[in-house]
Amino acid sequence: MNLKTLFTAVQAQILWADPAHETADVPHVVAADLMSDVLTMDLERPLLLTSLATEQALRTAHVVGAVAVLVANGKTPPPEMVTLARKLGLPLARTALSKFDAAVTLGKTLGS
Repeated sequence: MNLKTLFTAVQAQILWADPAHETADVPHVVAADLMSDVLTMDLERPLLLTSLATEQALRTAHVVGAVAVLVANGKTPPPEMVTLARKLGLPLARTALSKFDAAVTLGKTLGS
């Protein structure tokens, strides 16, 4: 599934993304707020869904090779987080959906 389709499914507002990222393949979604849990996963190119609106979420996503970060619960990431997303080349978006509802919607969209 491509990133644009997943972002559309959860009515995400893209805060930063290079247009080339829209077609990025996303085989998995990981929903977590504890970044130590994300570091222990063994999935390639996941979309990180979190309600953690901090630079730590981006740095963790970068380390594990995530395709993008989606911040849930209507939280607005601070400008520093958007700046870091641009620097890391990691798409960043937000959704008004709760993390649970976003996870369910993303799972259905992926066909899981």
